[in-house]
Amino acid sequence: MTRKQTRLTLILAALSLLFLAVGLIMFALRDSIVFFYTPSEISQKHIASGTHIRLGGLVENGSLVKGADGQVTFNITDHTKTMQVTYKGLLPDLFREGQGVVTEGITGADGIFKADVVLAKHDEKYMPKEVVDKLKAQGEWRPE
Repeated sequence: MTRKQTRLTLILAALSLLFLAVGLIMFALRDSIVFFYTPSEISQKHIASGTHIRLGGLVENGSLVKGADGQVTFNITDHTKTMQVTYKGLLPDLFREGQGVVTEGITGADGIFKADVVLAKHDEKYMPKEVVDKLKAQGEWRPE
């Protein structure tokens, strides 16, 4: 085998290994690449309670209840399904009803989402792309 053929063989073998590695990584991450789930997706995919996920959607108007001990309860909706969220701590300054929000935590056996982190929009025009896509698909998107 000539030097040129040997080099070509090594390059093809390296590329094959690279494609195999990328394929295995994509296969392993196929269900966890999602940035967050909406309440509808959580019920459709039957996500087990105790699984650490991100839940996103709109804070339902009139659902925000603040307790004296820092406990906050509110509902997140995608206009199809609604999920109750509990959170203990300080909410972001821009957190409001009717606005986009992403929470991170676990779903309890009772169906209530226990959030560890609450992320609110950062300016007047921001809403997570996935939320916008879901609202457009449902015909609920109303740009400002």
